Formats: sequence, C-alpha cells, structure tokens
Amino acid sequence: MSSNQLGPALRVLQITDPHLMADPDARLLGVPTRESLAAVLEVASQDPVAADVVLATGDLSQDGSVEAYKAFAHSLAGFGAKVSWLPGNHDDTATLKAVAADFEADERQIIAGGWQIVMLDSSVHANVHGRLSDTELAFLDQSLSEHPERPAMVALHHHPVSVDCDWLEDIGLRNASSFWDVIDRHPQVKIVLWGHVHQEIDRQRGSVRLLSTPSTCVQFMPASADFGLEPIAPGYRWLNLYGSGDFETGVVRAESYAYELDLSSNGY
Repeated sequence: MSSNQLGPALRVLQITDPHLMADPDARLLGVPTRESLAAVLEVASQDPVAADVVLATGDLSQDGSVEAYKAFAHSLAGFGAKVSWLPGNHDDTATLKAVAADFEADERQIIAGGWQIVMLDSSVHANVHGRLSDTELAFLDQSLSEHPERPAMVALHHHPVSVDCDWLEDIGLRNASSFWDVIDRHPQVKIVLWGHVHQEIDRQRGSVRLLSTPSTCVQFMPASADFGLEPIAPGYRWLNLYGSGDFETGVVRAESYAYELDLSSNGY
C-alpha cells in the first residue's frame, strides 16, 4: 500500500549522539561536534516534510555541561516540533533532565498521530553500559498497557540486541532479556529505536523493527572486533508513522559536510 493510501503520517526525526561540549569549538576524535550537528540539522531542515516530533536519544553532551545542553536545545528550536530527550552514558543525567524540563523536552510518553512513543532512561551512573531499572521497566509496561490499541515505538540509548561488534557487546543494555519480556507482552510495539552504536542498523525481531541511527558526529565501524571509526558522513533518521500501524523510515546523511577524522584513536 502506498503512503498516499495510508493517509497523513506523524513525521518523527531521531537525532542521536551529538556529544556537544561547553566549548563551542570542541572536537571529538577530530570532529567539531557543534559544527557537525549543525550540518546534519541543516539537511534535516531542508526536508519538505515538516517534523512533528524530534527524539534525541542520548549522549547529547560529552562533558555533561549545562552549556552543552542549552546549545543543543537552541539548535532544535527552528523545527517547531515537540522534542523529547533521553540520557546516554556520556550525559550527566540530572543536568540533562533539568535543562530538558526548562525547554519542555522531558515528556517521555508521547501520544500523537495514532501512535504512542515511550522514551526510556537506560543510563547507569558512571558506567558505559546500560540497564533499565525496575522503575523504568514498570513505566514501560504501564505505558503500553494504557494504550493497547495504539501502535507503539519504544526508544532508549543502549542497544538491546547484539550489533555484531565485539567491543560493543558488553556496553549495551545489560538486562535486555527483562526489556524484551515486557515488549513481548505488548504486540502493538512496532519499533524499538536506539542510539549509542554510532551506525545505522535495520533488522527485524519477530514483528518488531529494530533500528539504530548514525551519530551527528563520528561513526563507528560496523562488524568490527575492536574500536574503529568509519569515515562516513553524520546523519539522522526520519520516520513516517501512520495511524494504521504502518510506517516508513530512512537515514539521511550530511554528505557534503567535510571533516578530518582522527582514525588513529583506539577509543574516547
């Protein structure tokens, strides 16, 4: 069925892992992260389809600074869309949540366009790996139970499945089985969306589409045993969500953005 036959869609953008810092000129592995984010958002702003919702799925800041979070908030202001942030392992979760509240970017259960979007905090203080607390798992279960008739998308920072990179295996969602126990009780879940892995992934698990999205700064080499960078353009993901439960999605990259990547690094 064509999109024209499906009716109007809720247009969602996923922006992830910008790693901004208080210093506007700061670089991550050679990439000026505010500049690379601006390049990605410039491409997104040229899309003729206006965004209804923008989801920011973690590692918004590399240094956890108020200045970085405010810069991120201001960078999205031109979209005029509902915005929701969730923290990643590099974020200062308390600071992120405080600034998100100031910019009305803290709604974690979004009901729009016939869909429900649930935003989960998988961050663990002072750790790189992720874990969903019992409170978060209960929030997920309750949110999905409240709207069983609505197709749902669930977003978090850490990957809840293997991504075929040995070095990323141990720093994903440590209690993924508990997460999937909840998801599997709610057949209306159509999409699970995450960041953290700095690469595009599009897979299927039963009836659930599994999606990860490029960072707006550096990209990790896919299918690698050890830390490695891929010299490819930063980007974002778009999704068209239809009330029927159908959806379309794709990744767009800032192909014209030029940068010098520090390929000699073995981590950050």
